Amino acid sequence: MSKERVGFIGLGIMGLPMAGHVLKAGFPLTLYNRTRSKAAELVEAGARAADSPAAAAAAADVIITMVTDSADVEAVIAGPGGVLEGIRPGSTVVDMSTISPETERRLDGLLRARGCALVDAPVSGGDIGARNATLAIMAGGEAESLERVRPVLQVLGKSITHCGPVGSGQVAKLCNQILVSVNLLAVSEAILFARRNGLDPRVMIKAIEGGAAGSWQLTNLGPKILDRDYAPGFMIDLIQKDLRLVLQAAFSTGAPLPATSLVHQLYLSAQAHGDGREGTPALAKVLERAAAPS
Repeated sequence: MSKERVGFIGLGIMGLPMAGHVLKAGFPLTLYNRTRSKAAELVEAGARAADSPAAAAAAADVIITMVTDSADVEAVIAGPGGVLEGIRPGSTVVDMSTISPETERRLDGLLRARGCALVDAPVSGGDIGARNATLAIMAGGEAESLERVRPVLQVLGKSITHCGPVGSGQVAKLCNQILVSVNLLAVSEAILFARRNGLDPRVMIKAIEGGAAGSWQLTNLGPKILDRDYAPGFMIDLIQKDLRLVLQAAFSTGAPLPATSLVHQLYLSAQAHGDGREGTPALAKVLERAAAPS
C-alpha cells in the first residue's frame, strides 16, 4: 500500500527535524518554507521544494503546518498563495502550530467548504522531542480524520491523544503551557531559595526530583538554570505568545488564572531586559534581578 504524500510547511527549530522524520519514514515529501535555503538538506535527501503553500498542498494528501502564531497559520492556509488555493478535495490539513482554538475552528470551516478536513495537533516536547521523535501530540478533529493521518503522526511522537472536536488539541496544548510555565516559576524559586539558604541547588534537585515535587521541568530545566544555559530550546518570546493565547481564552470564558498571569508579567520583565530570544529557563534571571544582594 502506497504511503500518503505529505506537504510540510514551516521549517523552524521544530519543523525541520519533524519534516526529516517524515522523509526518513518513506513518505513522499514536498516542503515549503519562506527561507528556501532551510529546505536544502532535505531536498538533497529526496524531498521536493515548493514555491508556495498552495503548490505544496497541490502535491500532497496530508499537509502539515508548523509555524509561529495564529496569523501565520491563517496566512499559509487562507492567504494569497495559501493552502486553500492548491488543496485537493479529500485532503487533510494537520496544523501542529500552537495557536488560538477559535482560529482552528474558523479554518476548519473554510477547509470543509473545499471538501477537506482539519486536525489541530499541537505538540509538547520542544526541540529535543522534535529531534528524537518523542513529541506528545494533542489532536482535535473528527476521529476519522485523525486515523487517516495517524501513520504520519506516529513517526513524530510517542503519544497521540484525541482530545475532541477541532480546537480541542489547542485547548489541551494551552493547558500544557499553563502547567509548564507555572512549574518553571516554582523551579526557579526553589533554586533561588536553596542557594540563599546555604543548600547546593544541585543537591536540592537530586533530593527532590524522585518525590512528589519531581517534574520534567525540575529535572531537565533546573540544571540549565544552574549552568546559566539559556540556549533557546523554546524561546521566551514564544512562550509569551502562548500565554497571551491562554489569557485571551481565559478572559473570554471567565476563567481566573492568577498564577499564569503572574508568570506572563515576569516574562514581560525578561523581554524588557532583552531576553526574549533566550530559552524559557531565563525566567530565573528575573528573580535574580529582583532579589536583594546576597
